[in-house]
Amino acid sequence: MKRIKTIVLIFATGMIGAGAQNVKEIEVHDDRNNTDEVIELPEAMTYDTDSLLKEWNAQKYLFPDTTCADPDYNPPFPAEIFKERLSRIPAIIEMPHNEVVQKFIDQYSGRLRRSVSYMLGAGNLYIPIFEEALDYYGLPLELKYLPVIESALDPTAVSHAGAVGLWQFMLATSKRYDLKVNSLIDERRDPVKATWAAAKYLRDLYRMCGDWNLAIAAYNCGPSNVNKAIHRAGNVKDYWVIYPYLPKETRGYVPAFIAANYIMNYYCEHNICPMKTKLPIATDTVMVSRNVHVEQIAALCNIEVADIKALNPQYRTDIIPGQTEPCAIRLPQEKALAFIDQQDSIYNYRAEELLTRRVIVAVADQPQQRTSSTRQSTKKQTARNKTNKKSRTKTQIATVRSGDTLSAIAARNHTTVSKLKRLNNMRSDRLKPGQKLRVK
Repeated sequence: MKRIKTIVLIFATGMIGAGAQNVKEIEVHDDRNNTDEVIELPEAMTYDTDSLLKEWNAQKYLFPDTTCADPDYNPPFPAEIFKERLSRIPAIIEMPHNEVVQKFIDQYSGRLRRSVSYMLGAGNLYIPIFEEALDYYGLPLELKYLPVIESALDPTAVSHAGAVGLWQFMLATSKRYDLKVNSLIDERRDPVKATWAAAKYLRDLYRMCGDWNLAIAAYNCGPSNVNKAIHRAGNVKDYWVIYPYLPKETRGYVPAFIAANYIMNYYCEHNICPMKTKLPIATDTVMVSRNVHVEQIAALCNIEVADIKALNPQYRTDIIPGQTEPCAIRLPQEKALAFIDQQDSIYNYRAEELLTRRVIVAVADQPQQRTSSTRQSTKKQTARNKTNKKSRTKTQIATVRSGDTLSAIAARNHTTVSKLKRLNNMRSDRLKPGQKLRVK
């Protein structure tokens, strides 16, 4: 970008500690016009590293590398080195160097060093999932680092705008890509399902934009905002040309993506040590077609509730709603076998206590204690009802006329022949003029 000469970060560049992630913007100064503009950082670049390290997978499978030499020293390099390194990244997506990209690299290699260390370790858990889906759809594998700037590889991340999960899906977009979201399930939190949905979404964005940098920008701010920026820039489809017409955060989004690719490839050159990773436990899934509470599984399969919930982040409550439709539960392999062996016992364990959602509910009777005026009114109404009932059920007699038939009498008195015969104990249809018949 030729028009931008100087970029000043609104923080002390030497800060590397846990509290240094509170920076949310960078200020860009245009020397030519002597004006400033503010670019919002992708939200994941503002996360506190300590909060990332509290995530379940980090607690379970990641631990610091205590053998790392000079972990707080970030050696300086001339611009030519950064340009040369970016050019050597095996990527289809264009990754040029400029002042904006450099400042984002400086953040990752400086202020965000501890976050990068976490992400390098967490990448061993998640990046194989990303690569599988991207490769299936024939997409550039460097897109595997998009969640670095989306969520800092935190599967529980929720943005201020309501985007959720590793790939930060908004609700409307998740629905379009078949991710189930309701009061009980949020599949945006499922690393596997969300990754495959994200791969399809990126494929569609590239088909719309025809350029990967524009598709990445559209992933952040939506295709309509990218199209508006293209029109305002004179219909030029080049991210760096439409840059000033994009929303503030999106102006930094592609530079941050380039910087993420840089730091995930060249972390060693900046003395950043990845957190070491234990091999994750082997897991398997079981299908349930009845509601089951996580405490039922935990008690009979001898597993912690926290472990069940972490392995099944798509379930928003403690109840897995298999009764609505069959649901998959991911468990360690040996616990999955235990579930199969004890399935009936699991469903019955403390079921009345834990599964409290009622299917049939009786309506309570009217209260027995009432005021005297209410009781008086009720008595009067009851008396009226009895009187009306008596008047409605009073016996009525009809006299048989010459030529009458049971059918004619029944029709005149709004009844039926069978009822007339029953009321009058008649065995035949024979009638005599002057005969009295009970009709009610």
